[in-house]
Amino acid sequence: GVRIGVVQIAGLIARRIICRVSENDAVTAGRRFGMICFGSRVDLYLPEDVRLSVSAGDKVSAGSTVIGRLADDRNL
Repeated sequence: GVRIGVVQIAGLIARRIICRVSENDAVTAGRRFGMICFGSRVDLYLPEDVRLSVSAGDKVSAGSTVIGRLADDRNL
């Protein structure tokens, strides 16, 4: 029951985003909800009580990098 915001932003060259969920859809941990290609980016909006495991500029890998932990120690 934690609300997290995700914004996929297409890059200047490829402009390719694949999104398989709609606004306000519920997703579970580890579920893939889309793909972003060739220099595009994802902005992630997390609750204030998340303890981050990464810093701005870090390279992360979908499905394997832990972004942070919720107050009850669940991974994001």
